[in-house]
Amino acid sequence: MTSTPSGGGGLGIDSRNLQAVPLYRQDELLNWIAQGRHLQQVKQDRCQLTQDIEVRAEVMKVPAYQFLWGDMLAWGGCIKPNAELGVKFMWDAANQGLAPALEQLGRYYWKGTLVQKDLVRAETLMREAARLGFQRAQVEWVEMLLQGMGSPLDYEEAYHWLHSTVIGDKAQHQRAATLLTRLGNRMPANAIARAKAMH
Repeated sequence: MTSTPSGGGGLGIDSRNLQAVPLYRQDELLNWIAQGRHLQQVKQDRCQLTQDIEVRAEVMKVPAYQFLWGDMLAWGGCIKPNAELGVKFMWDAANQGLAPALEQLGRYYWKGTLVQKDLVRAETLMREAARLGFQRAQVEWVEMLLQGMGSPLDYEEAYHWLHSTVIGDKAQHQRAATLLTRLGNRMPANAIARAKAMH
């Protein structure tokens, strides 16, 4: 929890009316990241936690905070933008196995966002994020396969991951169903049956 000053400090501020924003819990931060609203949350909290986020990323090396700090740096959320340093922190989080960082970097290398397009690197990162069960990566990995990336040897596993994931959002569920149908059209029936039966 960030501390509230005990006195006005001669600045004409009545500290009794100030309310500190509690530091984000790991689970809620990961939830915001999964929903893509982590930067919005920091801005909504009037950037009060910027220093705390930086410390947890740089000193404590907490992956979710490294990812958040990297995004803040890359896109100038509450701080001056520094895309190079931002991507470095995203890599720090990815190297610790944070699936959203793997997915985002995979997407960046796939689309050429902030970094030079590198489809081999994009495939590796996205496949790993999908393997870790990150829903957005599972959807995007199937899209990548349908665009000719990866290999037909990846189809069965990718089909299994997306088929097995629980998707509460109706539009995303329909999108996943459509992708599965398209991927299934490229697979023999016995491979689809195996993919559905995997545990």
